[in-house]
Amino acid sequence: VQLQASGGGSVQAGGSLRLSCTASARTFSNLVMGWFRQAPGKEREFVASLLWSARRTSYADSVKGRFTISRDIRGNTLYLQMNSLKPEDTAIYYCAAKFLGRDEYNYWGRGTLVTVSS
Repeated sequence: VQLQASGGGSVQAGGSLRLSCTASARTFSNLVMGWFRQAPGKEREFVASLLWSARRTSYADSVKGRFTISRDIRGNTLYLQMNSLKPEDTAIYYCAAKFLGRDEYNYWGRGTLVTVSS
């Protein structure tokens, strides 16, 4: 599985950004894709995930109601729509993937920087 994320940038608090992650894989069956982020001086944390075949989603409490994860099957693209951004959302965001049954995500894309200013 190869992943390529894009869409980061700088925005003021309260603004919106949409991240994209284009995926290439031999199969998308049982593929779980997710977004993680790592803020300066902090550990990487889970943001949201989606089961590709069933659109089942999961979110970190810190982003529920503000972020939406979705996918475009035809374009093999994963999205993260981020609304009502806060300065504490500033981080490098990573797209990741794993197949069902694995505990850890084992496919990672390069990060994209999101900066939210107050």
